[in-house]
Amino acid sequence: MKHFKARNVIERCFGLLKGRWGILRSPSFYPIRTQGRIITACCLLHNLIRQEMSIDPMENVPIIEDGQNTEEGEYVGSVETSDQWTAKRNAMAQEMYNEWRAIRNQQPN
Repeated sequence: MKHFKARNVIERCFGLLKGRWGILRSPSFYPIRTQGRIITACCLLHNLIRQEMSIDPMENVPIIEDGQNTEEGEYVGSVETSDQWTAKRNAMAQEMYNEWRAIRNQQPN
């Protein structure tokens, strides 16, 4: 009986997380390590929200069970690349690389 209760609690927790974080509602194609980090980040953010907000707007939202469909139009299976986002990502990567090189060049050998 204890195992059954524990399982219900865990399933409810995952349902709450899926209700709040859309990335957890669909299969993930990220590497296992990244998937673990995503789940950890979602849990940390969920706990922070609960700590900082006296009233949680997600508290009365029905919990999403495995196999249930989300609202139509809410599911995102993939994201198409765009030239604008690619340019932004590349600019950000170049800026980070330049900062790293500047810091590296300042360090004594």
